[in-house]
Amino acid sequence: MTTRLQAGDIAPEFTLSDDTDQSVSLADFRGQRVIVYFYPAALTPGCTTQACDFSDSLDALAAQGYAVLGISPDAPAKLAKFRAKEGLTITLLSDPDKSTLTAYGAFGEKKLYGKTVVGVIRSTFVVDADGVIADARYNVKATGHVAKLRHDLGL
Repeated sequence: MTTRLQAGDIAPEFTLSDDTDQSVSLADFRGQRVIVYFYPAALTPGCTTQACDFSDSLDALAAQGYAVLGISPDAPAKLAKFRAKEGLTITLLSDPDKSTLTAYGAFGEKKLYGKTVVGVIRSTFVVDADGVIADARYNVKATGHVAKLRHDLGL
């Protein structure tokens, strides 16, 4: 069973490549709040809905001091295609070896159409300015998730 993080845990550090092959680290955002979300695959319907919802909300989130990082196992080239096709404005990061996904408990056994499979667990974490997890959500739904998160954060 994958270890799950919870509020009060230190957010695992990471440095990953973005869709332009530039390195992005969680530490780059120290001093501001960050929403880190994990999704299974770029250019799929649910992941597109979620990424577009975060992009559409980015200005409102940024106005309240939040950055948004979307992480999947996809290669940077696929993330670049995803950004271009959907007009995404959020930061997309590549975790091909799934080490960051695993550190956050966002990779492991899950139910898919009634079967137990191993894969990416759609998850979202709010990391505070000091690098501590303020909120951890696992098995979130792609549709409506961003609106619920914004509501729960009082935005």
